[in-house]
Amino acid sequence: MTIEFIQLSDTHIREPGRLAYRKLDTAPYLDRAVKAIMALPQKPGAIVMTGDLTDFGRPEEYAHLAELLAPLDMPVYLMPGNHDDRGNLRASFPDHAYLGTSGFIQYEIPIGNIMLLTLDTTLPGASEGALCSERLKWLEKKLAKHQDKAVVVAMHHPPFQTMIGHMDRIGLLSGIEELRAIIARYTNVERIICGHLHRAIDVRFAGTIASTTPSPAHQVSLDLSVDAASNWSLEPPAFRVFGWHEGQGLVTHLAFVGPHEGPFPFHENGKLID
Repeated sequence: MTIEFIQLSDTHIREPGRLAYRKLDTAPYLDRAVKAIMALPQKPGAIVMTGDLTDFGRPEEYAHLAELLAPLDMPVYLMPGNHDDRGNLRASFPDHAYLGTSGFIQYEIPIGNIMLLTLDTTLPGASEGALCSERLKWLEKKLAKHQDKAVVVAMHHPPFQTMIGHMDRIGLLSGIEELRAIIARYTNVERIICGHLHRAIDVRFAGTIASTTPSPAHQVSLDLSVDAASNWSLEPPAFRVFGWHEGQGLVTHLAFVGPHEGPFPFHENGKLID
């Protein structure tokens, strides 16, 4: 099995020395995630970052992000989230030509056995997301073009209800049913991968699997009350690993980041340890 790509999301990098929410330095968490990726037994073909790269979309934050990502020796594909700024993102990563020069940040990238299609769900100055007809027409055109390939669609806001009330109120608020109709026409869509939620959530959607991933730093607190408080916690950080198995397709693993014991052997001299 090969690792096609790793999904990182919601890194929320601030300027060096600045804390998110006046409590959290997100930079060391991303640094540890990068080290964990580099230490994997199999090298991933790429890193896909599904938005909220920075906390306020400022040039100084993107400069800090670039420094933290520099040790990675595989392609890194960036997408905006509601905390990002398209113009500053493009200006800060001029060598990432796939970001384009204006408009929505949507692109097609082959990664190993899959074709990555990215959807820009952001609305400038808003926390919630949307998919307009222009963005959806782009997706339908690309899906028609790549019907013979396994496709992963990446977006920041998930196209489903997560049952975390305060996050669903700033979720994808328009374009979900139109997206569902488009995706349902293409059986080669292996996954829809999303960010925004800072948790691992999986849902059946339009004949495929849609998911969100934890943050490498802080997580949205697990409270399924409609009126749950908008809180975060320092649950174990993680990222998603997408491997490819011939004859089966994508296989998803959740990799936790941080100090932990092991690995330890199950067997000794060919026998189960008693």
